[in-house]
Amino acid sequence: MNKRDNEMKELLLNLKTVAIIGCSANKYRTSYHIANYLKENGIRIFPINPNYEEVLGVKCLPSLDEIPNDITIDVVDIFRDSQYTADMVRQIIEWSDKTGQKPVIWTQLNVSSDEAKSLAEETGFTYIENECMMVQHERVTA
Repeated sequence: MNKRDNEMKELLLNLKTVAIIGCSANKYRTSYHIANYLKENGIRIFPINPNYEEVLGVKCLPSLDEIPNDITIDVVDIFRDSQYTADMVRQIIEWSDKTGQKPVIWTQLNVSSDEAKSLAEETGFTYIENECMMVQHERVTA
């Protein structure tokens, strides 16, 4: 196992809270399945999507800024088309500046962009790209 695999394993074994940008209430969408998986595995989810009131019985928030200040977010998981990923990273950086939190930024398969990765790494964020959180979590917890 290389250093990155060890870091990912450590992260996933200790995962408590995930903000899911672009989380869908449509049960046919990947973000819905992964949110459901995380929730079923005892991980607190914060769906972020201005288009829904709730996802999986959890209040859906319009933005990261709506997450209560007393909540620590371990990972922000991005489910948006790659053309929006850099903007999502900018929002995470702004939120981080306000809250002092520095969660891992996770981009699902084919969601990353070079610009998003550069922005995250230049500002000191751990950035995971082209990985399915559910697949990786199942792998390390099996």
